[in-house]
Amino acid sequence: MKKDAQQEKVIKMTTQPVEGLIGKLAIPTIISMLVITFYNLADTYFVGKINTSATGAVGVVFSFTAILQAVGFFFGHGSGNFISKALGSGQQDKAERMAATGFFLSIAAGAVIGLLSFIFLEPLSRLLGATDTILPYAKSYLRYILIGSPFITSSFVLNNQLRFQGNAMFAMVGIGAGSVINIALDPLFMFKFSMGIAGAAIATVLSQIISFFLLVGAILKSDSIKIKPRLFTPTKEYISEIFRGGIPSLARQGLAGVSTIFLNNAAGVYGDAAVAAMSVVSRITMFAFSALIGFGQGFQPVCGFNYGAGKFERVKKSFWFCIKVSAIFLTVVAIVGFCAAPVIIGRFRDDPEVIKFGAIALRAQMITLPLMSWVVISNMMLQNIGKVYRASFLGMARHGIFLIPIVLVLPSILGIYGILYAQFFSDILSVCCAIPIQMTVLKELDGKIEQMRK
Repeated sequence: MKKDAQQEKVIKMTTQPVEGLIGKLAIPTIISMLVITFYNLADTYFVGKINTSATGAVGVVFSFTAILQAVGFFFGHGSGNFISKALGSGQQDKAERMAATGFFLSIAAGAVIGLLSFIFLEPLSRLLGATDTILPYAKSYLRYILIGSPFITSSFVLNNQLRFQGNAMFAMVGIGAGSVINIALDPLFMFKFSMGIAGAAIATVLSQIISFFLLVGAILKSDSIKIKPRLFTPTKEYISEIFRGGIPSLARQGLAGVSTIFLNNAAGVYGDAAVAAMSVVSRITMFAFSALIGFGQGFQPVCGFNYGAGKFERVKKSFWFCIKVSAIFLTVVAIVGFCAAPVIIGRFRDDPEVIKFGAIALRAQMITLPLMSWVVISNMMLQNIGKVYRASFLGMARHGIFLIPIVLVLPSILGIYGILYAQFFSDILSVCCAIPIQMTVLKELDGKIEQMRK
């Protein structure tokens, strides 16, 4: 990035009204997140035309793709957080080295995960929660996803590095275009070429590869830092910074995948309909969450630049703006989702048992959905300002610290309803922890603001 363009970006991010900045950055990230989730929904919709076991297989493999995405977010948020703060404080050379380091490490990590998983394909599928009837579909879907592992992890790095430099529109085009292509290819490969669930997986892999190259093009075309192999610097300093900024994302996204594995295995006791129901519900709730995460991603570069520049009042103002807007939006979504739950579930799989189980679980999650604005935005802010341990705890709370023990214990008391209500109870506990943690950090910011006024 040229020096004058960099300086202009810093001035914009640290002086323009935060509401307008967040809005401009959030709109493309919300669109890209919604498109990504929509193609996940499309996969579930089209595969649902096969049978209930195939629908369950998509949910089983989804837990693995969530882990792949977690690795991508780890390197993407870890490097992106550092880049935005480095640019805010005028350290361009360090930002350039971090961009290369995060990108190339993510490719290597994706390749290793894909290779090892391919070797242990069947035991991995069973570990993810595949029953005997779901297993053939899960293996057929998963083997193609593994081919795209390096592209999946590195695409999330490129996407996040673009966002953290304030180039959310380029990030949206790269990720969004790949998702749209996926939606178009799904019915083509599945039904026109009669490839079934394998066709859905091939469509996903092809779209991920296309998305990767579009994002590379976006890096080259935009005023973002260019990734140069000669600047790859896997030293202790840069790797530790990736861990500092990326561990909360790895915890949050990774445990989302791990908890889904526990849910799939627990639901499998009650048959393929239960697994399919939880698969559909997870995709639907992720659609609502994707808008929240996209909005929060618009907040992150504003938070990072201003915190790096010592403008703590703008950080705090940005946070409260995001809380208000996201809480109102999620309340509207929750009301619609609660009232129309059976109809929504039925659109994905016309199976009475799937609809029954899915509607109960979806309504329970809609009750706590508005409260998640506090948990997610707080987690993102803590991550951006370097509160690693507190951010990691909140990242792990909803999908790990609380959900996994609940899934292990509650079904023995409530049976299938223990699985259907598990996320509800986990959400309540997560909010109870997030409120005091974030209020403490806001008070710390108040202290910094007072010191700067003296």
